[in-house]
Amino acid sequence: MVAIKICGLTCVSDALQCVEAGADAIGLNFYPGSPRCIDVERAREIVEAVGDRTLTVGVFVDLEADAIEATKEATGLRCVQLHGHEPPELLERFLPHAYKAIRVRDASSLAEARRFGGQHILLDAYVAGQAGGTGQVFNWELAREFARERKVTLAGGLTPGNVAEAVAQVQPFCVDVASGVEWSPGRKDRALVEAFVRAVREAVGPEVRSQS
Repeated sequence: MVAIKICGLTCVSDALQCVEAGADAIGLNFYPGSPRCIDVERAREIVEAVGDRTLTVGVFVDLEADAIEATKEATGLRCVQLHGHEPPELLERFLPHAYKAIRVRDASSLAEARRFGGQHILLDAYVAGQAGGTGQVFNWELAREFARERKVTLAGGLTPGNVAEAVAQVQPFCVDVASGVEWSPGRKDRALVEAFVRAVREAVGPEVRSQS
């Protein structure tokens, strides 16, 4: 079964709704350049509210390792997502409970992804000047290729309307959505979240379909 991560949560009520809808993980953004950025106090409130019912992931962009560690300790986050230009050495400090996000432009991006350790990798769309959360889709064939090598979290422009196709084509370990289930940046629409989760749970990969 494909895991589901809802990213860019900014309040307790939305986080609880995502957990109730069936999200396996939620992402809390600490990048000041994002409209979904929250502070440590708000993050701690969300982490405490959801408890161990879902995996809590901190999203960081080009932050120093000590600052990331301090945020983890202050909030209780269980996993780290590095979404900037961090080197492999920084990721190593937080493994195994961490992974690198790669913004995919072309096949060369996969070579960049292979530089990073760990079982997991996140593949997102490349948009110049933006770290993520763009709502743009990239070439899923590249993601499918890499999903044969690593546990891929597929991000970038996913919605309730296209995520089933993405799951069937890429067969990722996890799908990650932010803007695709929002009514405004950082605020999630319950109906869209539920529709997204339902679409993922009902999605059937090509191997399963061929046997049915």
